[in-house]
Parts: sequence; structure tokens; C-alpha cells
Amino acid sequence: MDFELTDEQVMLRDTVRDLLARNYDPETRLKVTDTELGWSRDVWNQLAELGVLGLPFAEEDGGVGAGPVETMVVLEEVGRRLAPEPIVDAVYVPGTLVAQAGSAEQRQRILPEIASGTKLLAFAHAESGMRWPSTELTTVASAGPAGGNSYVLTGIKNPVPHGDAADELVVSAVLPGGGVGLFLVPVDGQGVVRKSYRTVDGLRGAQIELDNAPAELLGDSLDAAEPVLSALTHAQVLLCAESIGAMEEALRLTTEYLKTRKQFGVTLSKFQTLTQRAANMYVSLELARSMSLYATAALADDAIDPVVTSRARLQVGRSARHVGQEAIQMHGGIGVTAEYPVGHYVARLTAIERTLGGELAHLRVLSERVGEYELPEL
Repeated sequence: MDFELTDEQVMLRDTVRDLLARNYDPETRLKVTDTELGWSRDVWNQLAELGVLGLPFAEEDGGVGAGPVETMVVLEEVGRRLAPEPIVDAVYVPGTLVAQAGSAEQRQRILPEIASGTKLLAFAHAESGMRWPSTELTTVASAGPAGGNSYVLTGIKNPVPHGDAADELVVSAVLPGGGVGLFLVPVDGQGVVRKSYRTVDGLRGAQIELDNAPAELLGDSLDAAEPVLSALTHAQVLLCAESIGAMEEALRLTTEYLKTRKQFGVTLSKFQTLTQRAANMYVSLELARSMSLYATAALADDAIDPVVTSRARLQVGRSARHVGQEAIQMHGGIGVTAEYPVGHYVARLTAIERTLGGELAHLRVLSERVGEYELPEL
């Protein structure tokens, strides 16, 4: 299998890298994340003009029709610059749900606006106590007064990543007859209360409280468990890719620091123990990269498998913890200052590791399947 990027993919990577590098040095990023919105509308519009926001959607729906490899390339660059724009949370994940489960009218109404950057969605799925890959929900849907595809929803969704900026919500809920349904809910609709907050990595989230909130059924399916699993799997793979970009930059900053910081009259790179620790960071990064590619390749083959996802997330999470901790340790006190970027990379890597199931959740998924494997014979 050829793991090299095509010329078009390299061009996409370099274009996104240049765009984010022009807009986000460490100081500028801090200023942007400290604003009320937490990200830049100007950068968002530039990403839309490049076609980045429309990558995963079909051309007839206003998108580009690219595959998982292209979105992986974009998210690695997002991780490299810690760009705060909600590409995954407001576009790729909820947009995938609309593309897979929505009716033709809903796709043509929503997806072109998402791809152009004029409309932001958010997937309100997570609830208190929910663990990957569970879809056991407490939010319930009841038949609306108008009948047909009219419903009302009641429940609490938290966390909803970048739900503070969304124009419309894609909400999962238990249907009256059982099963999981997906619904479109306007954020300014009756019975919707949105409580915004900042997350540990400087991004934004929201708690969404629904009290008989009017909702429109997404598509005509009364069992959306498969689209939900597919969208969450896409999110897991994209988080892996973002982690790779963040780890690469954390390692680069660390090796540069070792080459320039002096102690006892020589640079830190002269100390063998420190160079060996930096080499181990590189090994962890490459282990994570191989698993990220593995998960992306599976997704490209339309393999929506929680086991593959958990394998990748487990290794990427462990590598991220190792790289992040070593980056902080080898920088010393400066590594945890707000002005220096290393601490912000570690914060983002930590937040990603806790998103959609931490290490224990993915270990549980894998351990439950141990009995399905045959023992090797010598």
C-alpha cells in the first residue's frame, strides 16, 4: 500500500499550512481565543473560499467530494497551529450526519450553506455518563402537535463542542417507539436554553437544555444508530489526525529548545539522556502516526468499526500523553507559561484524549473483543 500523499493532497496540505501559518503565531492565537467568539471569522471565510469546509460533501450538495485522507491532511495542519476554528465540530461531524441521514431537500438546504461557511451546525449527542461507543440516551422525542415529521424534544446535552456558535443543532434522542432518531433544532427556538463555557484547551462548548423544543426529523429513518456511529467514527479519526499535528509541533519545539538552551556552558542537546528522551518522543509520534493512518485507511474503505477506532485512539492517546509530558519536562518552567506555546499543545492533546472516550473507555471496547481472536500457534 502506498502511504505517500498525491500531488493534489500535498498541494492541499501546503495551502492550508500556509493559510494557518499566516494567521496564527502563538501570540495571535492567544488574542483570538480570548475573544468572545474564540476563533476568527476571517480565517473561517478563507477556509471556505479554499473549499476546506466542503471537502467531505458530495459535489451535488455544494461540496468537493473528497475522502477521509484529505480531511486527515487538513486536521493535521489544524493541530500543528492549534487553529481554534470549529471545522470538525461545526462542519465535518454534523455535516456528515446531514449528508448520510438527511432527505434530499434537507441536504440541498443545509450542506451548501455549511460548505460556504455561512451556517454552523453542532451535534448535540453527548450526555452525562455516556461512554464510547454507547448510544443510551435520556433525551426523548415526542410527537409534535403538527404530526408528520414534527416532534418535540426534552433533555440535556452536555458537552456540545462549539455549541455556543451554532446556528442550528443536530440532536439525537430516543424515539417514541424506541431507537435513536436525529432531529434538527434551531438554537433560537422555543424551549431551547444554551449555556456557553470555555474548555481547558481554550476552545468553546455549551450545555443545551431542551424543554419540549420543536424539532424536525432528519430524513425519514426511525433508526439513526448507524449514521450516529459513522459520524462519531469520523470524529474519532479526525481527532487522531489533529493529535498528530499537535505532537509534531510539540516535538519540534522541544528539539529546537534543546539545541539553543544552554546549561553548564553547553546546549542541552549535548546531554545524552535528553537526546535519548527526545528520540523516544519521536518513536511515540511515529507509532501514533501509523495508527492514525490505519484508522483513516479503514474509513476510506467504508469500514465503520469501533475496534479499529479504539485501537487507533488508544495508541494516539498514549503517545500524546508521553510526548506532552516530555515536552513540558524538558522545557522546564517555561513549558507551562501562558506565553509559551508548549503548554497549549499539551492542553489540547489532553482535551482530545478525553473526547469521545478516554483510555479506559477504549480499553474496555478492546477487552470485550478478546474472546473473538484465535490464539496463535507456533
